[in-house]
Amino acid sequence: MFIFGYLIQAAAVVLDIVLYFFMLLIIARAVLSWVSPDPYNPIVRFINNVTEPVLYRVRTKLPLAISGIDFSPIIVILAIYFLQIFVVNSLHEIAARMLNGL
Repeated sequence: MFIFGYLIQAAAVVLDIVLYFFMLLIIARAVLSWVSPDPYNPIVRFINNVTEPVLYRVRTKLPLAISGIDFSPIIVILAIYFLQIFVVNSLHEIAARMLNGL
């Protein structure tokens, strides 16, 4: 049973890292929106291509653009925090209980 405990623990760590890097990409996207970067820059294109599907879904569900300010990055960051606290910590707790034999 300890193998499944380590598998769940590894999945929790990987999910936490992926969520953290996605949050950094969302923050980078928000900072890039304040300046006018070169749209043909590969880094800018990568950030836009990775974050736009999520931000677009949030914008269509919750149109919170007030006077030109887009609040969708804030909502996505809050959702990432929720996932990190709820899902990742739950997976860590499940793994700990499996490893301790409870």
